[in-house]
Amino acid sequence: MKVRPTYQLPSEKQEKLKRAFLLEWLTIFFLITIAALMYWTMGSSQAMRTAWIEDVLSLVPPISFLVAMRFRDRAPTAEYPYGYRRATLLAFLMASVAILVLGLYMFYDSAMALINTEHPTLGHFDLFGWYIWSGWVMIVALIYSMIPPIILGHMKLPVAKALHEKTLYADATMNKDDWLTAGAAILGILGIGLGWWWADSVAAGFISIEVLMDGYTNIRQAMSDLMDQRPTAVGSEEALDLGERLCAKVRRRADVTDAEVRLREEGHVFSGELFVVLREDGSTPSTVAAHVADIAEEATAFDWRLYNLVVMPVTPNSLVQN
Repeated sequence: MKVRPTYQLPSEKQEKLKRAFLLEWLTIFFLITIAALMYWTMGSSQAMRTAWIEDVLSLVPPISFLVAMRFRDRAPTAEYPYGYRRATLLAFLMASVAILVLGLYMFYDSAMALINTEHPTLGHFDLFGWYIWSGWVMIVALIYSMIPPIILGHMKLPVAKALHEKTLYADATMNKDDWLTAGAAILGILGIGLGWWWADSVAAGFISIEVLMDGYTNIRQAMSDLMDQRPTAVGSEEALDLGERLCAKVRRRADVTDAEVRLREEGHVFSGELFVVLREDGSTPSTVAAHVADIAEEATAFDWRLYNLVVMPVTPNSLVQN
């Protein structure tokens, strides 16, 4: 069984990957402190409870990323000749499904609280002789829950784009948008203080919708990559022009008259087939093989994301689009 060659990131990308690891570990640390603080202060507020669940769910993507990375760089084996490059996508898909399911539960829970007209109450407590409304403590906790994720999310975005890591990019987007969750919860708590009993459940419902949107978007992205979607830019569905630029380069070779490529995404790398029409010059099978090997080496070196391209000599008629 012939297996793929082992893939190695370029040295400058290795430094970016180390930064990604550091940012994900920092994310886990701060999210644990946020979840602990939110749990300690949430009281009977539906919005606080939903925001706490959302913060706990935010731990899933970075943990999935770190676990999957331990498998992704394993060398291909006879059992898995194509390697483990899609491990991050599988972990991302499972995490996204969990987020979507829990988002549905959160929406149902907040909707039932609204239908049943549940009236949450926020009491006062004595702190060194001062009577403090517990809502203020909740708001302080929510403000803290906004700051680290927003900063870390913005720091992850350029790293995700540099590494073409869509899993990391989705995690960064969730972190960056966490202020919406905290802001909705703050409005819900202030609504309770003003006597608007429904504000708490409405805020919880808004937070659950944000979670549902995250889950749906991430599932859609993971499934597109697993179904061999053509390479697209990180953070959008815009197709990359990498294939066109690669073909243009190969067509400039003296031994090639035409070329087409078929690429697919495997996480942060692209693989596929490069179909070339070789110039007829009385080549023998051995010289054709030498041409193919040289083209494969040049094509793979064209972009660091290209991995294990298969070069296939074809006739001109084979390149006609269906």
